Amino acid sequence: MPKVINIEPTPNPDALKFIVQKPLLKMGTRSFKDFGAAVGDPLASAIFALGKVTSVFYMDRFVTVNKENGAEWSDLIDPICEAVEDLKADEEASGAEGPTLTGAGADEKLAKINALLDSRIRPGLAGDGGGLEIISFDGETLQISYHGACGSCPSSISGTLRYIEGMLQEEVDPSLRVIAY
Repeated sequence: MPKVINIEPTPNPDALKFIVQKPLLKMGTRSFKDFGAAVGDPLASAIFALGKVTSVFYMDRFVTVNKENGAEWSDLIDPICEAVEDLKADEEASGAEGPTLTGAGADEKLAKINALLDSRIRPGLAGDGGGLEIISFDGETLQISYHGACGSCPSSISGTLRYIEGMLQEEVDPSLRVIAY
């Protein structure tokens, strides 16, 4: 059973990052924007069942929970920790491989984009309790989705998105566009 060893604030005041002692997933991430999407996922379902939760995002050693505006963290922190710590051993560390995206002529570009995101963007987002997923890439336009604390944070939609686009235009292709989903 995972144990919550620390709780960290994020740049998003409606999100907290719960650090766990043991990995929750072998690889990849899980992101849920509502209770319906979380059906079949024991951890996310248990957290949404608490009420006043707007999203759940987790990866190897942390869970980020976003609460409703106006909800109090003092009412949610202990029940969230209990939900995480009640996760049974057979339900944890079961992550599947992430999505594979392919497109004619885009494979090499996509590999370079993923390498840049993995080395320069995703670690920073994870440090803030968030993540980024590539939704689609057609060779010219990269569509991404933010998760966790980044999903509803204004700076992810503006500053971070512009930085990612500028970095990719400089490192990969000057005509590349990045849009957030």
